Formats: sequence, structure tokens, C-alpha cells
Amino acid sequence: MVSTHRLNRLRDPLEGLDPEQRAAASAPRGPVCILAGAGTGKTRTITHRIAYLVRQGHVAATQVLAVTFTARAAGELRTRLRHLGVDGAQARTFHAAALRQLRYFWPRVVGDSPWDLIDGNKLRLVGHAANKVGLPTETEVLRDLAGEIEWAKACLVAPDDYPAVARARRRDVGHPVERVADVYRTYEQLKNDRRLLDFDDLLLHTTAVLEENRGIAEEFRNQYRCFVVDEYQDITPAQQRLLDAWLGGRDDVTVVGDANQTIYSFGGASPRPLLDFTRRYPDATVVRLERDYRSTPQIVELANRVISGARGRPAGSGLRLVGQRPDGPQPVFAEYDDEPAEAAAVAQRIRDLVGSGIPVNEIAVLFRVNAQSEVYERALSDVGVPYQVHGGERFFARSEVRQAMSALRAAAAAESEGPDDLTTAVKRVLAPLGLSDRQPAGGAARERWSGLHALYELAEDLAATVEKPTLMRYVAELDQRASAQHPPTVDGVTLASLHAAKGLEWDAVFLVGLAEGTVPIQHATTEEAVEEERRLFYVGVTRAREHLSLTWSLSRTPGGRPHRRRSRFLHGLVPEDQPSARPRRPSRRRAGTKTSCRVCERGLGSALEIKIGRCVDCPSDIDEKLLERLKQWRSERARELNVPAFVVFTDATLLAIAEQRPLDARGLAEISGIGATKLKRFGDDILAVVNEDG
Repeated sequence: MVSTHRLNRLRDPLEGLDPEQRAAASAPRGPVCILAGAGTGKTRTITHRIAYLVRQGHVAATQVLAVTFTARAAGELRTRLRHLGVDGAQARTFHAAALRQLRYFWPRVVGDSPWDLIDGNKLRLVGHAANKVGLPTETEVLRDLAGEIEWAKACLVAPDDYPAVARARRRDVGHPVERVADVYRTYEQLKNDRRLLDFDDLLLHTTAVLEENRGIAEEFRNQYRCFVVDEYQDITPAQQRLLDAWLGGRDDVTVVGDANQTIYSFGGASPRPLLDFTRRYPDATVVRLERDYRSTPQIVELANRVISGARGRPAGSGLRLVGQRPDGPQPVFAEYDDEPAEAAAVAQRIRDLVGSGIPVNEIAVLFRVNAQSEVYERALSDVGVPYQVHGGERFFARSEVRQAMSALRAAAAAESEGPDDLTTAVKRVLAPLGLSDRQPAGGAARERWSGLHALYELAEDLAATVEKPTLMRYVAELDQRASAQHPPTVDGVTLASLHAAKGLEWDAVFLVGLAEGTVPIQHATTEEAVEEERRLFYVGVTRAREHLSLTWSLSRTPGGRPHRRRSRFLHGLVPEDQPSARPRRPSRRRAGTKTSCRVCERGLGSALEIKIGRCVDCPSDIDEKLLERLKQWRSERARELNVPAFVVFTDATLLAIAEQRPLDARGLAEISGIGATKLKRFGDDILAVVNEDG
């Protein structure tokens, strides 16, 4: 009898692909650009391309390096390649690949033992640097500074160059850019003095090794001859430079991406390399994947309408998805009086879906910021539905998983020959720890069982895809997943931010909190930032396979004033026969506060709109030079007062001043957020900045 593993090896790697996927998978060696929309099978396509190149003898499996941006995605690539019978191809994140290479070449380049990698103490080191240069060391400030250092390194911006680049790109972390540069410079010195590396150093140092050591570069390029880059729309300048060093002038690279899903520009990512790929490689093969196999036509149509409203997209960059699944239910839109009511309704709807037969781990609640999770955790607990917070406690850090892995290692070490049945052997080891045929009742027992059952299901998967699997092979798979933080699936409704949901999908998705000021987020005050928020919303919509619910609430707390408005991204999407399709005009906030848009005269709802006196999607007449002067003044005052910049004035208030350009104290007082105290304290200064010649 031929094993499943053997059948996978014999199968044609182009079998089962649609015409566009087949064209991409079978393209000749050389530059290939796959523009792949959400749900169009990009992972399937690139893994089958690797299998095709290996099967045709164009490249050995060990000469392939596939890179992506998350450990989960890299693990998925490895699993699919194994199912296709491709052994030896490397599939890693950029950072994991760089770490492996740096450790290998370090003794030949540096000559001593490798430096340690900063793990959980990065903020402490940033705090020491901030303290040395006289900046505050509160946790929130340190997180902002650490994020800015990460952005600078991802964009290949050195400390000395940071002030000029930060001004040009309007970076604002509430402190003068020169002081941020001082923190950056001091952080690097402290790190080097202590012989430490951070994750950004992995990319930078590996690039330097390959660029500055010809012999090492040749050795590496002899080993790896074919490169595949997933999610290429999210590549940073540092990652692109490392890829260039890997290639060394060669062009055997396949990239796959979708400019509609660029959502990490705050970290230095840019779709420009994807959009300019054919300019760099004029002979590149370009394939567009637009057949959506994930979502129903109803969800696909909604997604197309969401992204069709995007502004400033380069010509030819847009993909219009074409649904391939049978019809499903229409997306549901709902408005609630307050957040707890919204969460309770969502939880009840989830309970109904589970009762109808949808597995609990095929349902997700997605929100813009992690702080929104709590109310949904409480609501799901109230109706007895289990959940897991994506990005919460790591799977392999859970006590029952650590115990199970210890027991499995001991059993594997005692194993003289491979077991007749891997799953039976794993169940025998896990049963004393709490694995049973039926899921137990009770939260703690059920959570423990779900972790052990996930380990058992992984054994089932391995037994189906590997010829003669052993406990030792199974434990090695677990260790590899633990080091890559690629956990198996655990039962429970997924609660996750929209950013964390990228690359995942569920049968039913609830997009919640879709109110102005949250989606788009309040600090998205430029057109570029708002467009990124639109793409983030698009990513959320395209996570759903069959059921999609979009909800928002008018107030944060029960009995609160219903001042919120639904997200502008929902305009034109909500069916006109729903009351929520008609924007509500909010109550007047206070005397002197404008509650209608000075451009279109519609009612204003969000705090940002009331501050700037117009709808956020109406044309802006902002004085950019004035806004820059206001931010510089704010940074100086914040430094003098030793407070965060937002304590002086928020970005939204500065934006309102730069748009409305008040000429006197009365005009300044009409701007929401400028009360009597701030008018008395800062009014004369602000008016002087406004009246200054730009």
C-alpha cells in the first residue's frame, strides 16, 4: 500500500491550480511578481511553485529560501511544503533567517562568541538612554521611543540623520527630534557596550556581513539560489537591503503581495518595491490572482466596495476580487446604544452560530485596538462561550503544554523503535495529564484539555504526512514550532486586533467598534494615514469566509451621550432601509462649539470632527507650514514643562488651529479642546505662532 507521504511526492505540483495560479507556479526561473488578492490562494501558489521548481530539477530543495513576516506564516509554508513532499527548503521569517545566518558566520567575522539577543529588557535599556539625556521614563514614553528607534532602523536611518528625516516625514513622538536622536544614539552605545543585539540588528548585521565579506557572500550564494518573498507589500528598507545582499545581483526571486493590504507603514513598511518590481526587472513575469476562494460573493462584493473608495492608489495596483464560492448570507450591519450592549449582542449571536454547528474556533471578533478586548471577554464569559485572546499568553508557555512536552521528550528518549501508531503513543502520554475523549466542563479544565488536544491533533497531522513517524520526530516538530512561536489551533472564539488578524481567516467574523475616532483611529489625521486605516478595514472584511457582521455603538457606557458616528468607511455600504444608514446629528456639546461641518454642513459626531470643525472626509484647507510651527512650539513647551506633548495640546487640536487659523482669543476659544485654562496659559503664544510669517 502506497503511503500518503509517498502519494504527495508523486503528485503533479500543478494539479488542482487555476489558470493564473498555474501560470505563476510554472513560470520559468527568474523574477516573478504575483499580485495576489485576499483569499486567492497565494500560499498555495508559492508552495506549489517551489515544488514545481524542485520537481523539474531547476533547483534543489536545499537551495530555496522562502521568507515571510510572521512565525505563523513561516510555519504554514513549512507544513504545506512538507505535504508536497519538499524536504530541505527553508521557510523562515526575515529575522529568523538572519539570526541563523549571523550565528553561523559570526565566529569567522567577529572571532568571539555571539552577542546575546535582547529579549524582554529592551524598554529598560531605552529607559536608561532616556534618563541619560533627560527625557521622561514613563512606560508609555519609553514605548514610543522604542517604536521610533525601531522605525528608524527599519528605514536605515542612523541617529545623526534622524532629525532631518523625522522632520521631512513629520514624525512626532511628543519630543524634539534632536532629543529623540540623542536617545537613539545613547541606546545604541549602551547596547554595544553590553555586547547585545536587538531584532533590528539581526537584519543590519547580516546585511553588513554579506556586503563586506566577499568570501562569505559567495559561500551563502552558492548555498541559496532561489528566493521567495511572501507579503512583499510590507517589506521595509532594511529587509529589502538584506534581500538584495542575499541575491547579490541575481534575479531568481519570486515576490507575492497585494498593495491593498499594506497596513504596517507605521513600522517602515512600503508597497513601493512591489509596485516598482517590473521597473527593476523589466523582463519579470507578472501574474494577477483575483479569484477569491475564501469568501462568499456577498463578502467579496462588500470588500471590493470598501477598497474602491481608496484615494491615491497607483494605476494598475488595484485588484478586483471575483468570488468563486456559492452564495451566502448578506453581511449584517447593526448599531447599538453603547459598547456593553454591542458586546452582549455580538456574544449572543456567536452563541447562536455555535449552536447552529459552526465550530467555536472558526469565529473571530476583530477590533481596532487591544483595549476593546475586555468588554467582549466579559460578554462571551457571560454566555458561556470559550475564547482565546490572540497575542495573549503564548501557547508553548502554558503550564499544561510545558508539562506535556516534558513527558513526550521522556517517552521519546525511552523509545527503542518507532511506535506502530504515533497518535496512540501520544494519547497514552497525554492521558494522565488530562487528555480525554470528551471535552470536560468547567473553564480551567476545558482550557487545559484544549491545549493537550491541540498537541494530539498535531500528532494526527504528522502521522498523515510523514512516512513512519516516531515520537522523536514528533517532539522535534514541537520544538521547532515552539522556537518559531507557531502554535497549533486551540478551541475558542478568537479575539484579536485587526493588525493581528492579518493572514488569518474564519467562517464568521465580527468587526466591532466601527465608529469614527476608532475606525479610522483618531490620530489618523493625514490622507495617507486615513487610507492605511481603510486598508486595515479591508483586511478585516476579507478575513470572513461566510458570515460577516459589522457593528458600532453611539456611546462608550450605558446612559452616556450618543455622540459617536459610524465610521466613514461604512458610508454607502449600510443598506438604506436600515435606520443606522442615516447619520445622526449629535447634540450640542457646549456653547461656542460648532456641531455642523463648515464644508458640507452635516452634523459632526467624533471628537476629532468637532475639534477641526468639519467632517474628516471633507476637503482640508490646512496650512502645513503653520502645523509644523505649532508642533515645534508644542515640543519646546512640553520640554520646558517636562510633560508629554499631548498634555500641552493634542494633535487634533493643533490640526484644528492650522485649519481655522484663528485671529484672536475669541476665535481660539471656539476650537473644541481649548478651554479657559489653556487659553490663558497658551493663548498669546499660539496666536503669535499663527500670525508669524511662514
